Amino acid sequence: MANVLKDKLASGDLITLMSAHNPLSARLAEEAGFDGIWASGFELSAAYGVPDASLLSFTQHLDMTRAIVEQTTIPMVADIDTGYGNAINVLHVVRAYAEAGAAAVVMEDKLFPKDTSLLAGGRQELVRIEEFQGKIEAAREAGKASELIVIARTEALIADLGLDEALKRGMAYAEAGADLLLVHSKRKTPDEIVAFTERWNGPIPLTIVPTAYPDLTEAKVRALGKIRIVIYANHAIRAAAGAMRQVFAQIRRDGGIHRVDKQIASVEEIFELQRVPAMKAAEKKYLR
Repeated sequence: MANVLKDKLASGDLITLMSAHNPLSARLAEEAGFDGIWASGFELSAAYGVPDASLLSFTQHLDMTRAIVEQTTIPMVADIDTGYGNAINVLHVVRAYAEAGAAAVVMEDKLFPKDTSLLAGGRQELVRIEEFQGKIEAAREAGKASELIVIARTEALIADLGLDEALKRGMAYAEAGADLLLVHSKRKTPDEIVAFTERWNGPIPLTIVPTAYPDLTEAKVRALGKIRIVIYANHAIRAAAGAMRQVFAQIRRDGGIHRVDKQIASVEEIFELQRVPAMKAAEKKYLR
């Protein structure tokens, strides 16, 4: 899948990734027409009911990532947070994600363990630039055989270190071999990201996550000219949580499912998403 993603990047089109926390949400994202899947650490943490603070193990995230790859046909980009440790950890982790079929990994320059980026009052401490360069080089080496794409993520704006620090880190990460640079912001307007993009003269394209500044549409992103990937990083779990709350509350109000039944997906629709018809066709062909 890395080659598929590389071809999309080479085409010049804007690439959109939708978050997923399990194969069902990934399959729905593929059905909707997104270019790829974002195997979100935040979403998986939320699905387990724990904070996105490096509490889930590497194998928990890897196992779900592998399950998503097995059940979809579009590229999957893995959120590996800080790489689960230093550059030696990164060698081990990225090799495993490459073998699992990931097209790309995104690794951020925060200290391990981390706090999620948009958490008010969260710990947003960054590693030294030289240390993160080593981690990027390790990721490149570990994914070399499968031509894995390495996306370096700087949290300099999240840590309130300013545009100059973010630009300096971005250039250093490009020099270390990153294929793309993800720049993240917690501002409620896109002004900071727009300013960064306008000043960015690095040799690699940009990736953004517009969670905090949803008014930056894909049309506006294309007009900026330097951004190649947009990640909708947490919308699957937020949509699921909102829908379940509404349905559960209505069932309690109504004292049954008689009203809500017509408003939710039918059992037959779930069968389709599970590919039950394909299983029954295989039964007819092979069961004797």
